[in-house]
Amino acid sequence: MKHPRPAPTVGADPDRLLRIAMVGTRGVPARYGGFETAIEEVGRRLVDRGHQVVVYCRTAGTSTTPPAGRYLGMELVHRPALRSRSLETLSHTALSVGHLLQNRTDVAVVFNAANAPFLPLFRAARIPVATHVDGLEWKRAKWGPMGRRYYRTAEWLAVKQSDALIADAIGIADYYRERFDVGTDIISYGAPKTAGISSSRLSELGLTANDYHLVVARFEPENHVDMIVQGFVQSGSRLPLIVVGSAPYSDEYTRRVHAAADDRIRFLGGVWDQELLDQLYAHARIYWHGHSVGGTNPSLLRAIGAGTATNAYDVNFNREVLGSAGRYFGTAADVAARVENDESADLNLVARRAAARSRAAAYDWDDVTDRYEDLARRLARGSRKYDETKVRS
Repeated sequence: MKHPRPAPTVGADPDRLLRIAMVGTRGVPARYGGFETAIEEVGRRLVDRGHQVVVYCRTAGTSTTPPAGRYLGMELVHRPALRSRSLETLSHTALSVGHLLQNRTDVAVVFNAANAPFLPLFRAARIPVATHVDGLEWKRAKWGPMGRRYYRTAEWLAVKQSDALIADAIGIADYYRERFDVGTDIISYGAPKTAGISSSRLSELGLTANDYHLVVARFEPENHVDMIVQGFVQSGSRLPLIVVGSAPYSDEYTRRVHAAADDRIRFLGGVWDQELLDQLYAHARIYWHGHSVGGTNPSLLRAIGAGTATNAYDVNFNREVLGSAGRYFGTAADVAARVENDESADLNLVARRAAARSRAAAYDWDDVTDRYEDLARRLARGSRKYDETKVRS
């Protein structure tokens, strides 16, 4: 939920303009996930406020490095990455940090605790650094025992070497407090407000408003796409389930999801056309959200920002966002029962959509930017004090 706007830090210069680096993601334009969306939305607003924002962007392969450019006022620095699930992020971050140490900024924000091994370099160079720790990555099935140990160690290193930690959900903040006895800056994402937009593009897919269900997710076990598909197959649904998403390193899981489907399930793969994607969200009868370990999820915020009735996997992160506006499931049988209820004449879509919009109003990108700006100024003046405001619905 939206947190009260932080009061200015005592002694901070409220007018100081900073040079801020964003490191550790695929960069912008945002085409992948929550980190990239946050960088685009926050970065453009920080630029509008007069700050300089440097975003490190990932390029495929290792042979070429595109020249630096600009996007929405942000300075882009491109660095390559190894095409490997275990090394892609680290290889890109290593090259990004090498460039940053030679082209210093006032503050750096490192996204993903997996990048924690590079934090001592920031501290040695006396560049204040905050780490956005993301969700509980070590719980993901794609990582074996060694990968899980790495992520648990990386969490510990992020705690020890960061000047501040950013959590995007109360549940993540609770985890770091209980496991490491540390506070965090709780900064959630914003929800794009797209309720009421046109449905003109749906005809390209042979769809009409309110006559389909929607899933948007990377194909990973923790996102429970297979459970949702299985539940639909078990149900008496008369409407199609539209599945948007894929995954570069999950071939086996993708095959399992497709094998579970029947002719009511339509797989679109990745949809990068944002206008079309907005219309898919806004005009779905129900949005199904199966994510379980990633904290506050931008796909969920996008759905409620579109005013779409939402059913979500029953975990604390999703309940934190949806509260009583959502309906919840935990098994394929739950999905089947929900489907049939959601297609009944008794479903009050108007009320559910209004409830979704009400929840979305609490997630505002300007408020998020205020928090990043306040944190950057605190770090620039040498303060490690965090701003942990707990608001429960």
